[in-house]
Amino acid sequence: MELTAATTGVLLVLAIVLGIAAIGMAGTALAGQRRVRAAYRQFSMGSRDDVLTLLQRHIDEVKRLQEEVLRQRGYADELRELIRRGVSRVGTVRYDAFDDMGGRLSFSVALLDERGDGTILTAINGRTETRTYAKPVAAGDSRHNLSEEEASAIRQAMSLAGRTPLERVKPGRMPARPSA
Repeated sequence: MELTAATTGVLLVLAIVLGIAAIGMAGTALAGQRRVRAAYRQFSMGSRDDVLTLLQRHIDEVKRLQEEVLRQRGYADELRELIRRGVSRVGTVRYDAFDDMGGRLSFSVALLDERGDGTILTAINGRTETRTYAKPVAAGDSRHNLSEEEASAIRQAMSLAGRTPLERVKPGRMPARPSA
């Protein structure tokens, strides 16, 4: 069987097209192989270990990091509890305790934690002496009788309750001092 020139030409063109397609597929395969090798180098961090060994190493590292996160959460919870019990609400009222005294040298200061527990300190300034009083405060109230100034200092300190420190300060401004 003899091939005609037209058939030979068609077969030649078909062979060229198939050859070009094969070269394209080979180039694509090489590019894919390069991407896989680059990813493997990054995954292995330069190690020559096999994939299963590397995978196990990464799994162990993730477990270790999860345990560390749990430890840090516990530590953060302990710190939060310490902070809750620290003085974070302060209210101060200055006043003249006696009509014949000026300068607002008497004061009441409420020192409370975020639950409203703490102490109210009052110093009453007279001509010859200053008397100081301390009363316990629980949940923003005291079992002892409170003067209007002491109650005002507690209200001032409690008005900060529920607001974070950043909510108390306007951007670009220092916190205003409480007026007494």
